Amino acid sequence: MQIKPQSEALGIPLMTEEAAVRREAVPMNILIVDDEQSIRETCATVSEQSGMKAIAVATAEEALEVLEHSAIDILLTDLKLQRTSGVELLKQVHGQHPEVAVVVLTQYGTIESALEVTRLGAVDYVTKPFLIEELRSRLERVSRAVELQQENRLLREQLRTRPGFGGLIGVSMKMQRVYKIIEKVSQHEYPVLILGESGTGKELVARSIHFSGPRKDHPFAPVDCSALVPTLIESELFGYVKGAFTGAMQAKQGLLEAAQGGTLFLDEIGDMPVDLQAKLLRALQEREVKPVGSTERRQINVRIIAATNRDLDAAIRSGTFRQDLYFRLNVVQVKLPPLRDRKSDIPILVTAFLEKFSNPQGPVRTISEDAMRRLIAYDWPGNVRELENAIERAVALGSGPILHVADLPSNLQYPTTERIPEKDEILPLEELERRAILRTLRETGGDKLSAARMLGIGKTTLYRKLKQYHMDHSEQ
Repeated sequence: MQIKPQSEALGIPLMTEEAAVRREAVPMNILIVDDEQSIRETCATVSEQSGMKAIAVATAEEALEVLEHSAIDILLTDLKLQRTSGVELLKQVHGQHPEVAVVVLTQYGTIESALEVTRLGAVDYVTKPFLIEELRSRLERVSRAVELQQENRLLREQLRTRPGFGGLIGVSMKMQRVYKIIEKVSQHEYPVLILGESGTGKELVARSIHFSGPRKDHPFAPVDCSALVPTLIESELFGYVKGAFTGAMQAKQGLLEAAQGGTLFLDEIGDMPVDLQAKLLRALQEREVKPVGSTERRQINVRIIAATNRDLDAAIRSGTFRQDLYFRLNVVQVKLPPLRDRKSDIPILVTAFLEKFSNPQGPVRTISEDAMRRLIAYDWPGNVRELENAIERAVALGSGPILHVADLPSNLQYPTTERIPEKDEILPLEELERRAILRTLRETGGDKLSAARMLGIGKTTLYRKLKQYHMDHSEQ
């Protein structure tokens, strides 16, 4: 049965804003097993206040029935249950539902009991009688770990099924060199610094290194240093204790600790404030973190991969980036080429994106030769990300199985080489007509009916002219 929140009756604080956001997205499903009704209700309420969806039952038999027919992420169970014990339940869950994270409620909080439940497959335990905040903290820590594991499983599947090396797409010599570096560094623990313009795929390279190496079964935790204010970067990396600052109603684990055994990806590291660079350097050198507001240090074991689109040598000279941190991160460097320097990869990228955005129930879209020529001629300042967006737009707006120039974004339909003739320049009549049609299409945003009216010709005549001058079009 699903337990409704009973915050007022039990004196439990309302859920945090972070928990509310998580609950509104995709809530974790937690199954609570205890033969005491008061314990079940308290645990269910704490779980729901932490953004989870709770199901509470009294026996192991009921729990196994729920597990058989429902998608459960976390199991919270007492070791002492009627008829079938919690230990037997753990054994069955470990064998039949290994993906479920198990947290045990136990009367004895000794090292021996912790080792015992861990051996049976539990990821954590809470000693009875427990404090509300302790239970909340344990459940949210396990919930966060489960979320990372689920995301990593999805990413591994995506990387296995996408074309190219580890999800990267391209066969040019420049990309072949990138693949060789990834192959070598993925099997080691060295810090890696990835350099490249925005949109070149720096995070995908980081994921490929992680999921091709020995840490692939552990978390991959990305953090965008440019998207957070300095105070949030610090708390995101190092975590904080309850009461560390205004609004810190409960402790939060930092990503350096949450990624234990895995990889922390520091995207746009060049945007990190200098004072935080010093704290990060110390954490990397000493392999330990101190949460904000805490006096205790915690050991960490993570691999660091950093990325930036900035010139770090110039940043060091200007004093906005620490040279010692640069040396710590830049053990192995991967430099991604911009798309304009590997245009031979554009056709295979386009093919992959057409397959990605086509209707799974329908045929895969193709692209005309003229449209492909336009794509290859363009310099792509936004790199692969801009190309992907252009193909997605073309698939969404295109009316036929073949995408034409008219389906592309306007900056690709009308290249800058098309210019108005000088005042005294003499051009063939056909060239003047061709340019007039192009200018009119530009002014009407590609609307051929409006363009035909402005030119004083019929729509059929316009299509005939487009075909005559080898200007691709899509049927309307």
